[in-house]
Amino acid sequence: MSDLARYFSMPFVQYALIVTIFVALSASLLGVTLVMKRFSYIGDGLSHVAFGAMAIASVMKLTNQMLLIMPVTVLGAVLLLRTGQNTKIKGDAAIAMVSVGSLAVGYLLMNRFSTSSNLAGDVCSTLFGSSNILTLSLSDVWVSVIVSLLVAAVFFFFYARIFAVTFDETFAASAGVKVKRYNLMISIVIVVVVVLGMNMIGSLLISALIIFPALSAMRLFGSFFSVTLCSVVIGIISAVSGIIISLLAVTPVGPTIVAVDIVIFAVFWTAGRITGRE
Repeated sequence: MSDLARYFSMPFVQYALIVTIFVALSASLLGVTLVMKRFSYIGDGLSHVAFGAMAIASVMKLTNQMLLIMPVTVLGAVLLLRTGQNTKIKGDAAIAMVSVGSLAVGYLLMNRFSTSSNLAGDVCSTLFGSSNILTLSLSDVWVSVIVSLLVAAVFFFFYARIFAVTFDETFAASAGVKVKRYNLMISIVIVVVVVLGMNMIGSLLISALIIFPALSAMRLFGSFFSVTLCSVVIGIISAVSGIIISLLAVTPVGPTIVAVDIVIFAVFWTAGRITGRE
C-alpha cells in the first residue's frame, strides 16, 4: 500500500490514470454496438491500419504523427465499410484483407527505412503497448479527455439512432434513419478511440478494451442501456486495475489490462451460468 500511495503521488501516474479512465469510457461505450452488430473485428482491423499509418509517419519523421494516422485510419474505416458491402467480399474477409495488409506494409516500411537501432523493440512496443502511457504530458491528457468526452457526447446525442442501427438496419432505414451515414459515423468514432488507445495498450490489443467489457456485461444484463452502463463500469475498472497491477508487478501495461479483462469476463460468465442467463 505504501508503494501504491507513492505511485499515486507522482504526476505521471496521475496523468496515466486520467487518460486511462476516459479512453476506457469511450471505448466501452462503442463495444456494445460493435458486438451486437456482429462487427467486433472492425476495431482490430482499424488498429492494424493505424499501425501501418504509424509506420509511414515514422519513416517520414513527422513531428505530430496523429496528423497522418487519423486520416489514414478514417480512410481505412471507409474502405472497410464499402468493401464489406460488396457481395463478392464479405465483411469479415474485408477486415482480414485490410488489417493483414496494413500490418505487413507497416512492418515492411519500418524494416526497410527505420533508423532505429532497436527495430524489434519498437515494433513490439507499438503492437503490444509500452511505457508511453507513463510518459504523457499535460497537453496529452487534455487532448485525451476532450476527445473522449466528444466521443461520449456523440454517442449520447445520437443514442436513439445508434440503437436503431445496432438492432435492425432494415427497420431503421424504413423509419428514415440514414443507416450508411450512421455506420460511417460509428466507424469514425471507433477510429478516434483506437488512435487514442494505441499508446496505452498497443495497436494489437486495443480491440480488447472495446470488446471485452461489452461481452462481460452481456453475460448478466439484457437491455441495451444496462449492458452499455455495465460495460463502461467494467472497462474503467479493468483498465485502471491493469495499470495499477503493472506498476506494482512491473509488467507490460497492455497485456496486463487484457489479462484483467479476461478474469472479469470469466467471473461474469460464471455468474451468468449460476443465475441461468447463459
